[in-house]
Amino acid sequence: MITRLSPNYGPRQSDIVDMLVIHYTGMESAQAALDRLCDADAQVSAHYLIDEDGTVYAFVDESRRAWHAGVSSWRGHADINSRSIGIELVNPGHEFGLRPFPDPQIESLMSLGRDVLIRHPIPARNVIGHSDIAPARKQDPGELFPWALLAQNGLGVWPPAEPVRDRPLIEALTLWGYDITDEKAAVAAFQRHFRPSRIDGGIDRETTQIASRLITPFA
Repeated sequence: MITRLSPNYGPRQSDIVDMLVIHYTGMESAQAALDRLCDADAQVSAHYLIDEDGTVYAFVDESRRAWHAGVSSWRGHADINSRSIGIELVNPGHEFGLRPFPDPQIESLMSLGRDVLIRHPIPARNVIGHSDIAPARKQDPGELFPWALLAQNGLGVWPPAEPVRDRPLIEALTLWGYDITDEKAAVAAFQRHFRPSRIDGGIDRETTQIASRLITPFA
């Protein structure tokens, strides 16, 4: 791990860290992302960044509030930065050409993520993407991110395969944690995470069934 301290942080306003938020950098190069996260004028940061070759950079101590989430909400909490660890993954993103995340990068993410979970009481359902907490603003880490693989390795949740009784989709998304102020954006964010084959924000049977299977063990 390479330490490269960012000036962009502050004190946490919460005594508990119970969320892990995954981002992509959405910039043309790793160097551009590194420079931006350490630029005081940019007013953005994360606790960690993982390059495509698996190299991990540490910017902000986990005891501090990094500035990665912006205006966001999850499970009724609005100050996500105070309750979370933020990890950026080098990837050009939708603006510059979203591409699959290389195996070394994901392997480093899973290793780092499991270490974070040892240090903080983060439940599986709170391992989330930036688009989950800010569905009207963000798309990262995007539909190519391997959420199912992470869940298989102890990071996050993936819906079980067995069918269950359908529940109203918006009700299910609210119970799971989404801010449904913009319902279409919230549905699209859910699809990007759990049904990436079609992301249209539509309330269809497949999306409804996936959401129903997801929340049943927790409801």
